[in-house]
Amino acid sequence: MGARVALLSGGKDSLYAAMHYWPPDYGLVLVYDFPEPSPHLVNLGLTVETLALTGIPVVVVRLWRGRERRGTVEALRRLGASEVIAGDVYVEDHLKYMEGVAAEAGATLREPLWGRDPEDLALEVFEKGFKAMVIGSWGQLLHWLGGILDSEAAPSFVEEARSLGLDPLGEHGEYHTLVLHSPLHREPLPTPAKAGVEGHGDRWILRLLPAC
Repeated sequence: MGARVALLSGGKDSLYAAMHYWPPDYGLVLVYDFPEPSPHLVNLGLTVETLALTGIPVVVVRLWRGRERRGTVEALRRLGASEVIAGDVYVEDHLKYMEGVAAEAGATLREPLWGRDPEDLALEVFEKGFKAMVIGSWGQLLHWLGGILDSEAAPSFVEEARSLGLDPLGEHGEYHTLVLHSPLHREPLPTPAKAGVEGHGDRWILRLLPAC
């Protein structure tokens, strides 16, 4: 029997997707060369730390530019993946890419969030006990950078995103989160210290340091 591998970023959507097939045998964090820095990879140490607090083995794999797909398939094969769990919701290109990757790796793709209403899902994640820090945002949501989303804050955040014409789930990168606690965590990740903010056009990233 093969392994169940969850593709995880440290953010809310990927971990919530994995929760539907818990526990995976591995949490796989892929390190890309993006045109702009990723908030999750800028804060890679904390990404790994929060995932490790769920008790699953975390594997980090570096992917080289131009070989991302091949590297992902090879990583899944090395882990013996028979199932791959991902957190896509409605972006067709993402789904097709993951279907191709899983097929090449000889695995079945699990996409438990696919087709869900983004607004309902954004509220549901936090109603289920997730707590997350906003670590990246577009300029329209910049005042939320470093803020904490939980069951109390999520409704006002979702309402504001909707009023701005943005996806409240952040599927297009409107914002990124670092999960601090969830029903899967054995203990919470201590709230990190804010080290600085960097801008890339209208996209902003919060650099964090582990809590002392």
